[in-house]
Amino acid sequence: MARYFDVHPDNPQQRSIHQVVDIIRDGGLIAYPTDSGFALGCQLGNRDGLDRIRSIRKLDQHHHFTLVCANFAQLGQFVQMDNDVFRAVKAATPGQYTFILPGTREVPKQMLHPKKRTVGVRIPQHTTTLELLNALGEPLMSSTLILPGQDEPMTDGWQIKEELDNVLDAVLDSGDVGTESTTVVNFTGDEPTVDRQGAGDPSLFLA
Repeated sequence: MARYFDVHPDNPQQRSIHQVVDIIRDGGLIAYPTDSGFALGCQLGNRDGLDRIRSIRKLDQHHHFTLVCANFAQLGQFVQMDNDVFRAVKAATPGQYTFILPGTREVPKQMLHPKKRTVGVRIPQHTTTLELLNALGEPLMSSTLILPGQDEPMTDGWQIKEELDNVLDAVLDSGDVGTESTTVVNFTGDEPTVDRQGAGDPSLFLA
C-alpha cells in the first residue's frame, strides 16, 4: 500500500519530503508531481525500480528513461554536450523539456538506451520536485506517469493512490501538478529533432 503525502505547493513540509526521500533510499518507487504531470521515480541504480516502472507503463527495452536533476551542474555530470548544445539546453532550463543526449559513465547502465547509449535529462520548474531532489542529493531515475492506452500524464494524486496503490510505495502530492507532458528534444543527430511536442515551446530548437 502506497503512503500518501500531501504537502504545501509553495513551502513543502520538510518532514514529509524527508520521509519520501527515506522511502526512495530504501528502494521504493514513488509518484511525484512536476511541471509536466506526475512522474514515477526511484533512486539511481535501482534496477528493480526501473523494472516496476516498465511494468506499470508496459514499456519495452528501448524506452528512454529520464534523469530528473535539481540543477544544470548536476545534469552536466550525466550527459555529453558540445558548446552549441550546452548553450541551447542551458537557455531552456529549468522548464518543460526533456533532452535526449549521449550518456556519460555516471549513468547507470540499465538506464541507457541499449543501442544508442543515450538517456533523457531534465530540470523541472516545480517547487516540490526541486525540494525533493535537493533533499535526495542526486537525480531521480524517472518516467512520466502515462498509463497504457493514455496520451497524457496523470495529474490527480488521489487517483494515482487509488489506481496504483498496490504497485507504488509512496505518492507525493502538492496539488499544483502540470497538465501536459514535456517537449522531448533529441540532440543525438546532426540537427536537433523534436521527438514529442508537449508543454515546452519546440521552436527554440528548430531552425
